Amino acid sequence: MADIRQAKVLIIATDGFEQSELLEPHAQLGQAGATVHVAAPKSRMRPDSIRAWDKTDWGKSVAVDLDVEAVDAEDYDALVLPGGQINPDKLRLELKALAAI
Repeated sequence: MADIRQAKVLIIATDGFEQSELLEPHAQLGQAGATVHVAAPKSRMRPDSIRAWDKTDWGKSVAVDLDVEAVDAEDYDALVLPGGQINPDKLRLELKALAAI
């Protein structure tokens, strides 16, 4: 992999991602110098953000940089798929998200 300061990291998520599993890697990678983009299925964005699940209720909204349809995996050095119960269940039904990874 490239030097982290040269790396491009893609985070793919949708409403219901576990808040800490997106926000913490995003912040740490950004602080280390990586370029980090968040992609989501356009059908899930309100209008340009997705919403976290934080333990027992809805959490923070996160800005989305691009529609998952526009993702070219070849442009990225790493992929982060935040967990939780809701996010993976929704993403596995999004064919365009699956095609991106």
